Amino acid sequence: MLLQLNPAIPVITPNGKALAHVLIDYGPEYDLVWVCFGENSECWSWRNQDIKADANITFGRPKLSK
Repeated sequence: MLLQLNPAIPVITPNGKALAHVLIDYGPEYDLVWVCFGENSECWSWRNQDIKADANITFGRPKLSK
């Protein structure tokens, strides 16, 4: 199943900040795959466990501490 995210979701990936535009679900025996475009406009696909939601003050999600 392919799901276009509208609006895109700001996430933090192993390559830095990005916007997730598409979510791919291959089924119950696979990880979710997030298709993200980074700040340098590169497109990467990340497993669910590799990304985190970026901070969002409106929704009460604080900045991640390192």
